[in-house]
Amino acid sequence: MARIVVALGGNALGNTPEEQLEKVTYAAKSIVDFVKQGHEVIIGHGNGPQVGMINNAMDFSSKNGGKTPAMPFPECGAMSQGYIGYHLQNAILREARKQGLDKNVATVITQVEVSKTDKAFENPTKPIGSFMSEEEAKDLMAKKPEIICKEDAGRGWRRVVPSPLPIDIVEKDAILQLVKNGNIVIACGGGGIPVVKNGEGDYEGVAAVIDKDFASEKLAELVDADCLFILTAIDRVCINFNKPDQKELKEITVAEAEKLAGEGHFAPGSMLPKVVACKTFASSKEGRKAIIVSLEKANLALTGESGTVIVK
Repeated sequence: MARIVVALGGNALGNTPEEQLEKVTYAAKSIVDFVKQGHEVIIGHGNGPQVGMINNAMDFSSKNGGKTPAMPFPECGAMSQGYIGYHLQNAILREARKQGLDKNVATVITQVEVSKTDKAFENPTKPIGSFMSEEEAKDLMAKKPEIICKEDAGRGWRRVVPSPLPIDIVEKDAILQLVKNGNIVIACGGGGIPVVKNGEGDYEGVAAVIDKDFASEKLAELVDADCLFILTAIDRVCINFNKPDQKELKEITVAEAEKLAGEGHFAPGSMLPKVVACKTFASSKEGRKAIIVSLEKANLALTGESGTVIVK
């Protein structure tokens, strides 16, 4: 038996509530397959489309007579954790019943601590919320100096927030206790709600987005997992991707992953953070391994029939 942290990519969740309800059914199958093999499972997931949808809706309503307040971004992240967790819980319970498993599933609304001095706060790059005209963006920044807006690829202006690295997970002990008691746990949704400690040692939310792969990696370390799975849209990591000499990677070491990343084989916005998260986890303790694999073939990865394994 192994303790596994599974990070679900956006392809496992869809872009609308209806699409998500359909797609989580496939994610649930992979998760329950792991549980049926005797493994302890903790699930992390992204929330890019979902938190953007919530933020846009609240923003639009507050500006257009909906008589609703503008919602702070950390609260939007918490809302997305709740509603994605709700869909995942029910899908996993249905699949567990189909396979004859008696399991409880719990979603933990998770706060992830980041450092106030993280360099990401000096250069916010993650676009959130709705598009604006240049005039609207500059007016917003004048009224609220803490907000930064930037032009987004010729499509208009948008608010941008930092993407700091996780340093701790506030609810780690509760997550570990739930898992040890035999529960399937959903945590660190969307990378977690970013928080910092104030002068009194209390946590305060900050407008930021933590990469879900980095948050899942930190979670895997803190709960002493044996394996980190990052589920994505491809069966194996490739070098020379989409070129005539494309090559699938079945197993690589941390040193090989670093070399290939340095040569530019992995795109910064897609595969690179997954590879970085995996090599960080594999390096964190002897015997740990990380696997990047497609959602559909996740159950084949432990036997080496699919996926890319990264080991120390």
